[in-house]
Amino acid sequence: MTLTVTVDRDLCQGAGQCVLRSPLVFDQDEEGLVTVLRAEVPEEERESAREAAYLCPAGAVLVHDSAAPGEPA
Repeated sequence: MTLTVTVDRDLCQGAGQCVLRSPLVFDQDEEGLVTVLRAEVPEEERESAREAAYLCPAGAVLVHDSAAPGEPA
């Protein structure tokens, strides 16, 4: 299973909850808006990335689960 994250910077309010919860996956730029450090999330960071998306007050962080080639869906 592969987990990827995307963000909608137009929705981002700069609350920083994503960075606080998953600093190896997310950061904030000089304007305070979310940036993605690792679009494909390593296994050990998946739970925190999912929590970051859940905690985002603007709904700007999205997680996508998909089966890797050769893996059952």
